[in-house]
Amino acid sequence: MSTYKAEIELINPFKAEFSKLIPEQRKKVDELMNAGLIVSYGLAMDRSKLWIVFEAKNLEQVYDTLRSMPLYDFLKPDVFELAFYDTIHAGFPQLSLN
Repeated sequence: MSTYKAEIELINPFKAEFSKLIPEQRKKVDELMNAGLIVSYGLAMDRSKLWIVFEAKNLEQVYDTLRSMPLYDFLKPDVFELAFYDTIHAGFPQLSLN
């Protein structure tokens, strides 16, 4: 598996059609996160861009995943393979053995 980051421009994010698809998009993203395909998902405050980090077999799997998203017709993605992706994992606190 490789790590990829997609920087995505949102096209016409304030159209009614776009807004109607947001609940389906969130559901799909949650499914993909639970499956381990999406590592992180972020939206710019001005709603102009998304950033998604993927764990995928190859670039084709990343684009297939993007095409499966309800908002795909509103997305203009640029995808980059990363040499590494370090992050502090949220969730369970680190255990102390004292």
